[in-house]
Amino acid sequence: MPARAREAAVTPPWLPRVWLPRLWFALAAPIFACLVLAAPRAAHAQERVVRVGYQKYGTLVLLKGRGTLEPKLKALGYRVQWSEFPSGPPLMEALNAGAVDFGSAGETPPIFAQAASDALVYVAHEPTAPKGEAILVPKASPIQSVADLRGKKVALNKGSNVHYLLVRAIEKAGLSLSDITPAYLAPADARAAFERGAVDAWVIWDPYFAAAEAGGNIRVLADGTGLVPNHQFYVSSKTFTAENGPALDAIVAAIAEVDAWAKDNTDAAAKELAPSVGIPAPILSVALKRQTYGIRPLDEAVIQEQQRIADSFHELKLIPKSVEIAGAVRKPGS
Repeated sequence: MPARAREAAVTPPWLPRVWLPRLWFALAAPIFACLVLAAPRAAHAQERVVRVGYQKYGTLVLLKGRGTLEPKLKALGYRVQWSEFPSGPPLMEALNAGAVDFGSAGETPPIFAQAASDALVYVAHEPTAPKGEAILVPKASPIQSVADLRGKKVALNKGSNVHYLLVRAIEKAGLSLSDITPAYLAPADARAAFERGAVDAWVIWDPYFAAAEAGGNIRVLADGTGLVPNHQFYVSSKTFTAENGPALDAIVAAIAEVDAWAKDNTDAAAKELAPSVGIPAPILSVALKRQTYGIRPLDEAVIQEQQRIADSFHELKLIPKSVEIAGAVRKPGS
């Protein structure tokens, strides 16, 4: 069939040939526009999320405020979702429940979390900071030593790092947990009970410790020196660790950068933290100078120390079963 005849066969007599390109564009343009608009949505749908749990004080809240983690993870196809927690124990519960992928806590909360589930992995730690937690009594209290806590009511956050400080301090003084009456309270409630005289002593960590000192009405009965190392641990879930190694490495690198800055700029770090923590910068400076910096993998000495804490808590029946620390440590390169 000649070309003109073929064209006539497929072109309706009422449609001039000059309109065909215009008609094609008119029909295709909406489809093309939909595809263009859908492209970023598809890319966003493929973007993975790292859910980071943080507390009001510490390196992670500095990292959040400085915004240096987001570009590192964006380059790997992730975005960050931040969630605030009042202390380590509820953060660890969220990690066990799969609501958080990464977070930090003192020595004791991860152990309680391990006793409840095998979901946790130790990623890294900060060096010891024994002066960053203490047992406090009112300045006018007749209590002069840890041994004087016999028969007294002591406020603390159950399962927090100071729980182990109390255990070690009373053991060294020749007492046991049965010789005191623990009052398990969150920091804000514990402080209120302490100030109104409802408890005889308060075991607390920085920056609440520094804030109480600044009030001028307390005495330090004992801090962690010679009793506990007071490590800070960074933890993740086994599932997240197994599937997101590069993202974890990026988080650790971002923390290392903030650590290096904060170590040499404690006053500036305190000013950055003050609005979110709700504690004046000069008080935070005191706490930050008692903190240690330099995120690093867990070595054998740290693993053994954490295992001693876990064994002690199991012997005291504070956790329902024994836990193994070494088996929950992230392996290099994983």
